[in-house]
Amino acid sequence: MRSAPADLFLTFAKIGLFTFGGGYAMLPLIEKEAVDNKKWITDNELLDVVAIAESTPGPIAINAATFIGKKVGGFIGALCATIGVVLPSFIIIVAVSYFLEAFQHLKIIRYAFWGIRAGVLALILMALWSLFKKSRKDIFTYLLMAASGVAVLFFNVNAIIVISVCAVIGIAALRVGGKRE
Repeated sequence: MRSAPADLFLTFAKIGLFTFGGGYAMLPLIEKEAVDNKKWITDNELLDVVAIAESTPGPIAINAATFIGKKVGGFIGALCATIGVVLPSFIIIVAVSYFLEAFQHLKIIRYAFWGIRAGVLALILMALWSLFKKSRKDIFTYLLMAASGVAVLFFNVNAIIVISVCAVIGIAALRVGGKRE
């Protein structure tokens, strides 16, 4: 049996190695490994991790790995999970950078990247659907979600401002409405 730091490193290295498209594309794999397979966190804790990871500086997958690693293995667990999720991407980017310029004119390379983009979009949509299914559903939440989308998409409001305002509204709703859970 592997130690918690080694298990965290290997699990997040696998996630980092087999996921293209950034943190949102990694969320379904993080959910499968951390919630379903390893039982390190619950569905609700994953929603909290995603909310915190989106609200703090840095890439979402790295922040999520750090939070999950800290919960499972303390500081060393956080370090191992973070290095695990970053290392494969770092190695791949360094390797690709050496060859991309020489081969980017090839039609097969352009089509490969076209296919990767389509797959990444599917993973991001899957993560969005998964988060939506697990989120609280009431008229207040739907209105807040719609207002946030309109603010970002049509009025180019900075996402940081939207997230901050939504956090304040959520806290205010808790104080006004009382704790429901």
